This record gives sequence, structure tokens and C-alpha cells, in this order.
Amino acid sequence: MLRLKMKTDPRWVENVVSGNIEEILTDHAYCEQKAASSAISLIIQYPEHEELVSQMADLAQEEMSHFKMVHDEILKRGYELGKERKDSYVNELVKFIRVKGKSREESLMDKLLFAAMIEARSCERFKVLSDHIDDEGLAVFYRDLMESEARHYTMFLKLARKLCAGLDVDGRWRDFLDYEAEVISRYGKSERIHG
Repeated sequence: MLRLKMKTDPRWVENVVSGNIEEILTDHAYCEQKAASSAISLIIQYPEHEELVSQMADLAQEEMSHFKMVHDEILKRGYELGKERKDSYVNELVKFIRVKGKSREESLMDKLLFAAMIEARSCERFKVLSDHIDDEGLAVFYRDLMESEARHYTMFLKLARKLCAGLDVDGRWRDFLDYEAEVISRYGKSERIHG
């Protein structure tokens, strides 16, 4: 369903994440907060698209509720929310977005596909976590969140196809999948959701 071209090696969980639960939870909390901020940014940038505004308003609330869920999990385990981590994976994906010199519709398409890509990779990582983490509570936690990420991924793709119908959305998505596979090949060695 996700069509990602490179899968996460389950050893990412065994070698990196399992011993660093506090780190992965802190990184995850900030990923949820950034997702909410991104939804709000789309509202501000494209207020003329009523369907986009409505769905992003709902998404921002859902992402902040996920932030709270992760924060509650951090506190339940006796940890504290650490400082925000730099997300090198996301920063590399940003380079693929065409904004300058492009039409408003092309910029919107790229931003929606960018969001879809992050949701797709997060969904895939949450599945790997839920299948391989040696912590039953977190396995269930990540299985539930994986389903939300899958919904978000499909929502962003549908919005891109609908709001940018005059563009080759599917061709651009295929190019983005190729680019992401090359980017993610350099990750999988740190206790980050995308690391």
C-alpha cells in the first residue's frame, strides 16, 4: 500500500531503539508536534481550499493529541521530554520540494506529497516498531499509531490528486518515491523515528 521502495531493516529496532526508549519517544513526540505545525502552515498558505483547511484543522488537533499520548508515555515510564532533535531525513526530503519559480498549484502539490511521504515512512517505521520491539505496551501503542499514519498518508495523496488535478501528481509521486529511497538508505542507525 505504501509503495516505499526501501524497507526498514528490523535490526534498527533491535540494535538501536530497544536500548534507547527514552530517545525514540522524545524524537517521536517532536515529530507529532511538527506534523501539527505543518498542517497549520498549509491552512495559512492555502486558505482558499476549503477542503484542505477543514482536513488540516482536524489533522492538527489529531497530531497534538498524538503528541500528548507520546508525552504521557514518556512520563509514565519516568522519563522527561528532552530537547528537540534535528531531523536530517526530513531536511533532506525538503530539498526535493520545488517551490521557487513554480506555480502555486505546483508548490501545493509538492507540499502535499512531502507530507504524504513523511506519513508513509512514519507508518512503515511504526509497523516495524510494533512488530519487533521487545515491549508489549509499546508494540500495541505503535500498532495503533501506525493506522493513523496510514490514514494521513492516503489523505495527503488524495488531496494532491484532487487539488492539483491539472498536474502529473502520480508521476511526481513516483519521482519522490525514488528520491526517498536514496535518502532513507543513509538512515536506520539512530534512535530516531526517521533516523
